[in-house]
Amino acid sequence: QVRLVESGGGLLHAGGSLRLPCAASGLTFCNYAMAWIRRAPGKERECQAAISWSGGLTYYADSVKERFTISRDNAENTVYLQMNSLKPEDTAVYYCAAYSGPIYGSNWYRDYEYDYWGQGTQVTVSS
Repeated sequence: QVRLVESGGGLLHAGGSLRLPCAASGLTFCNYAMAWIRRAPGKERECQAAISWSGGLTYYADSVKERFTISRDNAENTVYLQMNSLKPEDTAVYYCAAYSGPIYGSNWYRDYEYDYWGQGTQVTVSS
């Protein structure tokens, strides 16, 4: 059974930093592209960052470029999202997701293509 378990969420002030890990099990982790997707209050899900199976390719939404960094450790079956300079508009439930196909600039942001999802972790940023 595939499991993706996010952790590291919390409540913090604007300008702060947070690192979210997502531990994967039940799949051959190095064969999957991974992404972080968030759902803000009252909004649709939006992909924020994605990383290829090797870690050699990364993609970011414009709203988080230069502030967020996605990385992965295939030996530990874990993907990370380092979030810096957090803003109140970053408040959301953050999910990690796994995709069995290759990601490109034209598909990484399509949340409906991801095969497996975690339960999410809440991040709340106060002003």
